[in-house]
Amino acid sequence: MIDQRLIEILTDSFWKILVPGLTMTIPLTVISFSIAMVIAVVTAMVQFAGVKGFRQLARFYIWVIRGTPLLVQLFVVFYGLPNVGIVIDPFPAAVLVFSINEGAYCAETIRAALESVPAGQMEAGQCVGMSYLQVMRRIVLPQALRTAFPPLSNSLIAMVKDTSLAANITVVEMFMTTQRIVARTYEPLALYIEVGLIYLLFCTILTKIQRIGEKRLNSYG
Repeated sequence: MIDQRLIEILTDSFWKILVPGLTMTIPLTVISFSIAMVIAVVTAMVQFAGVKGFRQLARFYIWVIRGTPLLVQLFVVFYGLPNVGIVIDPFPAAVLVFSINEGAYCAETIRAALESVPAGQMEAGQCVGMSYLQVMRRIVLPQALRTAFPPLSNSLIAMVKDTSLAANITVVEMFMTTQRIVARTYEPLALYIEVGLIYLLFCTILTKIQRIGEKRLNSYG
């Protein structure tokens, strides 16, 4: 049975955990994912166009990022770069790493979506006098992004949970806040379940938004 002390701890800690979630976890996710999408689109288009040199560079970037742990990347940027004179504050360091990491994964999603668009679409656009960039912007990319929307939404939801790793580089987000409360109250089980439920709440809201977005995209189709 839950005693009165534990109820008071959970009630008091809920808002102390939720506020960093709204002011740190969510902004970290939104900013990082927005930058990641720019990186992903550019990287995917370079691969799709088959630009020599740049295509190999894009493949190397994806290979390195997808082949190394996100936590290691965070440590390299925050704890490693100061050894060569590059010091980055915790939040910008987290944004940088999450953007580069997520950009690599989303680039492969978008590349696959681009390749799923029939080649005849490109040819048809060029036949009516459109340039390559015009065909990509008006015909190919809209179709590809519609296909990529569900997996990209899943990546966004996964990033919300991955931001908990930012606690390892002293970003005061939800998980670090919970760790501090645990250190003071000695109630790890209840508090870690509580923060898990808050993450679940955020991800459930994003899942609902994802479904609404998919329905609207399908209605346009």
